[in-house]
Amino acid sequence: MDLFTLSLILVAVLFVCLALGLWVGFSLIAVGLVAMTLATPAPVGAVFGTKAWAALNIWDLTALPMFIWMGEILFRSRLSSDLFTGLAPFTRRLPGGLLHVNIMGCALFAAVSGSSAATTATVGRMSLPELKARGYDDKMAIGTLAGSGTFGFLIPPSIILIVYGAATEQSIARLFLAGVLPGLMLAAMFGGYTMFWAWRNRHLMPPPEPPAPWREKIRAAALLLPTVGLIVAVIGSIYGGLASPTEAAVVGVVGALAISGLSGGLDRKGAWDSLRGAAVTTCMIAFILVGAAFLTGAMGYTGIPRSLAAWIGDQGFSQYALLAALLVFFIVLGFFLDGISIVVLTVSVILPMVLAAGIDPIWFGVFLVLVVEMSQITPPVGFNLFVLQSITGKGIFTIARYAAPFFFLLVAATVILTLFPQIALWLPSTMSAR
Repeated sequence: MDLFTLSLILVAVLFVCLALGLWVGFSLIAVGLVAMTLATPAPVGAVFGTKAWAALNIWDLTALPMFIWMGEILFRSRLSSDLFTGLAPFTRRLPGGLLHVNIMGCALFAAVSGSSAATTATVGRMSLPELKARGYDDKMAIGTLAGSGTFGFLIPPSIILIVYGAATEQSIARLFLAGVLPGLMLAAMFGGYTMFWAWRNRHLMPPPEPPAPWREKIRAAALLLPTVGLIVAVIGSIYGGLASPTEAAVVGVVGALAISGLSGGLDRKGAWDSLRGAAVTTCMIAFILVGAAFLTGAMGYTGIPRSLAAWIGDQGFSQYALLAALLVFFIVLGFFLDGISIVVLTVSVILPMVLAAGIDPIWFGVFLVLVVEMSQITPPVGFNLFVLQSITGKGIFTIARYAAPFFFLLVAATVILTLFPQIALWLPSTMSAR
């Protein structure tokens, strides 16, 4: 059987499995089984066992359950209400007013959760009712939240950067630092667009609120201190060389427990639910990693990745042409798969091409996460769309339409990052220079 026919069969098997509603991990394993059955007499069981063990026997992955647990704890705490109350006095006089609470709140919560869906749900459950009660336009209230919720994938501690680092054997600490400035740039772009929209659509904005007195601002700032302190403790300990990502994750969990305990927002049931939620999410990601590792091994037997890499090498694509092709490829893939599945499914095939083109793997990790963020707000499987559907009751295609301007801002941010790679590489380079 020629490689083209085999490739078509494997793609068809993958989409049939996904269309039948099989879990992504099962679907990847099924494709791997078909690939090995058609391409090689090698023992399937031995290959599966070896690849599964290798996929999970990675020290860097130990940070994953701890960061997930930290986000689960804070998700069940009073952090969302404190974020809204703390940010509102500082944003109400900006063009766009309290819409900026969505953007800033998501940026802050992303820096302590690592999850896009958790960021969207936590901020949305508090901000959307408040914005609606104050007369803000539904389209922008939901759109800013859908777009800003994607920060959870980029701003460290990012779960998807941990997965990428483990899959490519890159430094998790350097990847975390590489995500800081692009995350801040993206937040600034979203804020700038919101100001421009508010200026152009003043008739859709509620009447301006009076400026907050300094006493109110001081009280509001005090509510933000625990979140800022936790961010500094986690990211600062990594940047300062005081802790590895795994150790920083433990610091984050202890800090999250302390914040939740002192604020009275976490009872025994909430603590148990947070632990169970972290276990379920970790197992889901581990299952996807096992399936992807087995599929990668199976694909190696078929020879498809080598042939694809050789073909791309023969085309003589420049770096920009290769990145443009990958951008379109990942956007299309994002219509059908979630972000983590996209990363673990493609990175073993794509990375050799990227390295051969002279592209820094740390920079490419940030590029990949930016593109994967787009999949969170594109139907039919955008996770942020489903989260907001459960909160607002609106259809996912309606929410996707509201989020469309922020999708294009993500594309623009990807172009800027490509033209100015030091946005992602400057902080990791300062860490390496120490």
